[in-house]
Amino acid sequence: MSQATTGRTEKIWRDGQLVNWDDAKIHVISHVVHYGSSVFEGMRCYATPAGGAVFRAREHMRRLIDSCKIYRIPMQYSVDELVDGCLETIAANDLDECYFRPVVIRTGEQMGVLGNSARTEVFMIAWKWGSYLGDDGMANGVDVRVSSWRRAAPDTFPTMAKAGGNYLNSQLAKMEAKADGYSEGIMLDASGFVSEGSGENLFAVRDGVLYTSPLSAGILPGITRDAIIQLAADLGIPVREELLPREFLYIADELFFCGTAVEVTPIRSVDRMPVGAGKRGPVTERLQRLYLDLVHGREPDAHGWLTHVPAAAGAAR
Repeated sequence: MSQATTGRTEKIWRDGQLVNWDDAKIHVISHVVHYGSSVFEGMRCYATPAGGAVFRAREHMRRLIDSCKIYRIPMQYSVDELVDGCLETIAANDLDECYFRPVVIRTGEQMGVLGNSARTEVFMIAWKWGSYLGDDGMANGVDVRVSSWRRAAPDTFPTMAKAGGNYLNSQLAKMEAKADGYSEGIMLDASGFVSEGSGENLFAVRDGVLYTSPLSAGILPGITRDAIIQLAADLGIPVREELLPREFLYIADELFFCGTAVEVTPIRSVDRMPVGAGKRGPVTERLQRLYLDLVHGREPDAHGWLTHVPAAAGAAR
């Protein structure tokens, strides 16, 4: 079995209560099953010398609440309460490293598009998950294609929300890429400018300058993306957020994906055309090393991005 199907743990947080993995169930008539009415986050807890630490926990939980607000899904928990639930779940599963998934869903038992009266439930799941695009990809880069599927226009789906229904679009891009022998797809926005991957933000390097698409290109406002921009500033690397034409991908010196799952993964080719030297470039390597050293506690947490799982909870050892 693949790692994607073997990462289960013991306990899931469900509206403030820890339940057994097999008991975290919803009904088939739940609103989310029929209409995709869920919002979620992807987070990581990393093993550090001081025990498990969650990367940018508060920022993720704030974005979860923002996604609820955009889709008019009631949220009864504060950022602090959600962070506490995250730490409680990781500790209950005796983990110091994991992928973490909070998800807010409309459940209940009703039919019809309008979900205002459906019950809203919050689940938090700890999942054992390694490198999203593989350890080799982290070191040597991955091969990608420009997808035939576009990101939605700004007046269709709100891409600032990390919503389950939005990811049907991402699934099409990912399946197309895999079917054609690529690791991932790069999606263009509704106007044909570079947007992002199926589940990752994208950076390009040209003449020592770091480029990334703006929010107006239909991207998710990535928390790892924001961290990379700040780390680039720490390293004195200039950053530009601007609309990028497709062909910029072919003349970039370096390209890389970033995100919670993918972390910092270099791209070695686009549409079978080598990116730069066809391997991880020096700017990507510097940012990747700094990012990984920071989240694993090998570098000082100068930005206050790590929330440690309390030792009293039994997770740090």
